[in-house]
Amino acid sequence: MNLRATIPHSPEAGSGPSRPPPPASGVEASLPLAELMRRGDVLSPDCPAREILQHVTSRWGVLVLVALDDGTLRFSELRRKVGGVSERMLAQTLQVLERDGFVERRAYPVVPPHVEYRLTPLGRKVGLHVQALADWIGGHLPEILAARGQAAAAAVAGG
Repeated sequence: MNLRATIPHSPEAGSGPSRPPPPASGVEASLPLAELMRRGDVLSPDCPAREILQHVTSRWGVLVLVALDDGTLRFSELRRKVGGVSERMLAQTLQVLERDGFVERRAYPVVPPHVEYRLTPLGRKVGLHVQALADWIGGHLPEILAARGQAAAAAVAGG
């Protein structure tokens, strides 16, 4: 996976979700996100990529990106497709993904209200990586479930 993040070397970068990060001061480094993780940069609360990574990989963020990969959906269709999500959590997730530039919201001036959601070009790109992760998990599910079973058995035996 070749995710790249431009991380400004500024102590104020990523300070607070309610305002955009300040312009970069000094030198900017464009490094693979995996390298930033190895170095610990993404683990820093000042890393702007950390918040975006959290949005994309959140419980509902991943599922919304996968669901919208099939095309444009209305809110109610999306809620049915993403089983188990509450209206409130779906609305919050969509707002965050829209703010990050991954989802486009289109409201039509009709009664009753008609709102549709779809992936932006950036959302389709991140969606490819999410799909690749989902495919990898699917391909390794027997191993993962076996490891879970072993951990559960060890907990029972040791507990």
